[in-house]
Amino acid sequence: MDDAAHKQASGTEQEAREGFSPAAYPVGSTPQDPAAAILDVLRQGERFLVCSHTRPDGDAVGSMLAMGMLLEQMGKRAYLVASDRVPAIYRFLPGADKIRHLLRVHGLFDAAILLECDSLERSRVRGLEPYFHINIDHHSTGRNFAHLNWIDRDATSVGEMVHRLVKAAGATVTPEMARCLYTTILTDTGGFIFGAVRESTFALSAELAHAGADPIAIAREIYFSTAESRLRLLGAALSTLHREGPLAWLWVTHEDMVRAAASEEDCEGIVNYAVGIAGVDAAAFLRELPEGRIRLSLRSKGRLDVAAIAVGLGGGGHENAAGVTLDGPMDRAIEQILGVLRIADEKAGHSGA
Repeated sequence: MDDAAHKQASGTEQEAREGFSPAAYPVGSTPQDPAAAILDVLRQGERFLVCSHTRPDGDAVGSMLAMGMLLEQMGKRAYLVASDRVPAIYRFLPGADKIRHLLRVHGLFDAAILLECDSLERSRVRGLEPYFHINIDHHSTGRNFAHLNWIDRDATSVGEMVHRLVKAAGATVTPEMARCLYTTILTDTGGFIFGAVRESTFALSAELAHAGADPIAIAREIYFSTAESRLRLLGAALSTLHREGPLAWLWVTHEDMVRAAASEEDCEGIVNYAVGIAGVDAAAFLRELPEGRIRLSLRSKGRLDVAAIAVGLGGGGHENAAGVTLDGPMDRAIEQILGVLRIADEKAGHSGA
């Protein structure tokens, strides 16, 4: 967000919503054609906030950038905001430097567009409350918290849904936009191995490649640009690897993080090493936070719905990939998640042994 936006007074709720009346869409609205309804709002407005969830991943970053590009093509002003910095592996994306790291926003905006969030709180950006809210999500745990909601649980990524908006608006998928959108699909499917992957996923990927996305170059940036700190942290995590039949888990302490000089983004994907073991159906990776709480990442090959497990613990996500933050200490958190996983595994037809 530029300095001019910061200088504008937030004023009353009515002022903050100036430019579009929420009367047509009370909180919880889900139109029959949500994409058309969203485009109607975008066409009426001039200034839009675009946010995603805290600890942005490839889908969050890529879809924010693509949404910003769409708004610019429509002659609108887009302000891209995230509560956490863009991870290093996604800074190669065109326009990544336009995503501002802010914890609070204010000013006059026609709407705040929240991408793959199940609530305003999920963004960790303060000051969003007064605005007209547009919610675009594909998580199985998505909720209709906004004035205008579009949740498609069959979409591989929110980027796929942004692509539909681009096409519906008659906008152009530029090479820069194609790179961002392809990244959302590649990362949210774990390299096309989980999620809602189907024939149309590859058709869209081919379309984006034709529009200018380079699949090889993008894969190299994401999967073959590993920081040394991440490898050192991975070594620490693998030394804790445990398995119990179809379940596996591993963890790192805050001391491990400090010793490896690792950042939060270095933890991304570590859980996949556990779920990738032959015969393992679900895995957990636990990371101790500086204040002692435990960040939990869950992965499944499909037999167990880890999103449902995460929701039961206060988190959310996809059926194959989910997360939640638990109370510490580590031993307690491990026993807590193992207890839940064992029950889920038994219900799925295995003894858990």
